[in-house]
Order: sequence, then C-alpha cells, then structure tokens
Amino acid sequence: MKAGLFSRGTPWSDRVFDLVVYIVITLVTIVTLYPFLNVLAISLNDSTDSVRGGITIFPRAFTFKNYETIFAFSGLITGLKISTLRTVIGTVLGLISASMLAFTLSRVDFQGRRFVSTFLALTMYVSGGLIPTYILIKDLHMMGTFAVYILPGLVSAFNVFVIRSFIDGIPYALQESAKLDGANDFTIYWRVILPLTKPALATIALFLAVGQWNAWFDTYLYNGSKDNLTTLQYELMKVIQSTTTNADSFRGRNMTQVMAQISPESVKMAITIIVTVPILVVYPFLQRYFVKGMTLGAVKS
Repeated sequence: MKAGLFSRGTPWSDRVFDLVVYIVITLVTIVTLYPFLNVLAISLNDSTDSVRGGITIFPRAFTFKNYETIFAFSGLITGLKISTLRTVIGTVLGLISASMLAFTLSRVDFQGRRFVSTFLALTMYVSGGLIPTYILIKDLHMMGTFAVYILPGLVSAFNVFVIRSFIDGIPYALQESAKLDGANDFTIYWRVILPLTKPALATIALFLAVGQWNAWFDTYLYNGSKDNLTTLQYELMKVIQSTTTNADSFRGRNMTQVMAQISPESVKMAITIIVTVPILVVYPFLQRYFVKGMTLGAVKS
C-alpha cells in the first residue's frame, strides 16, 4: 500500500509530487466553486447592501426578498411549469427516437442504413436557415402550440450517432442469443440494448435536458404572444431586460417599488441560480452511469 503524504517511509520526491497535486486540486476546486458561491451570496443578499460590493461567498444581509420579488411575476410560474414539462417530455421522446433509430442503423440486416446514415450526417452540416424553418413551422400549423417545443428537434443526428457507436460495441452474440430464445426486434431493443446502453443514454439525456431547459429562442419566435406557453428562460430574459431598460414591461407594477426591493444585479444573480440549480440537481443522478465496461463479461467464452 502506498504510504501517505506525511508518512515517514514516503520518499521526498513522492511527498513533493503529492503536495503539488493536492495544491493544484485545491486551487481548481476554489476556482470552480467560488463564482457559483459568489452568485449565490449576492442573490441572497439585500439588494441595497449589494450595491456596496465586496460580497464574497457569504451574504452580509441575508434575505429571500430577491427570489420572492422575482416569483411575484405570474409569468415565471407558468414558464417554470412549461419549461419543466418540455424538458421531461422532450428528453424522454428524444431518447426513445434517437435510440430506436440508432438501433435500426446498427443492424447489419437493414438494407437502407448507409443511405439513412448519410442523410443524417448531411443534416449536421446543411441547414435550411431561420426563415425557411419559420415558414415550415407555420405551414405545419405548429405556431402557438406546445408541439413546436418537441417535434422540430425530436431527432438529432449527433445523438443518433453517439448511441449507435455505443451499440456497435455491444457483442452481436447477445442479439443472436435473444433471437434463439424467441425475442423479436422490439424485445431485443427494449430488454437487451437499452439496459446495456445506459451510459450513452445518460449522456444524451443530459444533453437533451440542458438544451430543453435553456431554450428560449423558439418561444420568442413561435409562442411569444402566448402567455400560457411561455418558458422560464424567456420570462427571465424579459425580467432582465425590464430591470435594465424598460420599466413598463413589469406587468403594470411600479418600477420604483420594484427597484426598492431588488436591484438589476440582484435579479441577474437570482435568475442565474434559478436556471442553474435544476440541472445541478439532476446531474448527480446521471453521473453514476458515466462509466465504461457495462458489457464486460456479458458474453461467456
């Protein structure tokens, strides 16, 4: 067993190396955590006191007033519900569609897999652009609907290729064994492939969830006038604009009264925490799947 950093039997060269490693790790940890803790401290600090500056990782005048004032706007509550709903539905349907297509393209008996793979690859480099996409969405009658958040980005070529690459590493003997036991293609996909692709699915799920949670531009383009379909990011963007440029957009509230409770800086920091914390909460549950060797020993020699 390797001796510790301060053990008598540890050579000086090993001690110096370990000490440097600990110092580097400590510095990286501080650099990583300090900005987030500073933002959290400012968001929990009294807005009048925050103007003085000098806040580090602890609030000087602790208060929840910043968050209470932000959530007093009804649009944020609706936006939170829609953002949560689109994140859950978009992630689940995106995973199912991408994994199904990836499983199909990984099958050697699928005659059209080269054509489909080429077509998907082209979509990663060629795009119709903003205006054609807007016209397409309008012609499909998805303007002002919740479906515009889900259907246009349901299949991503990148996600399909990532999952397909992982499936290609799974021994094909597992599928052959399942066929001998009477399993059909869907059973193989559901009972064999999906459990063995958890690391890839967890990675893609995180990508999809972050993308859906942070999306606001599609709301601006297609549902900007629909208060019942607004998203959290879009509402928070409007709040930031309101605190800095337009006092009249605070839904009829007096800007003087609002600014007496919060400052633009406090709003920005509180908003940063609001949009960041949900992803930080989800990530630990997906992190345990970021491992390799899920199929080691799956096929007996």
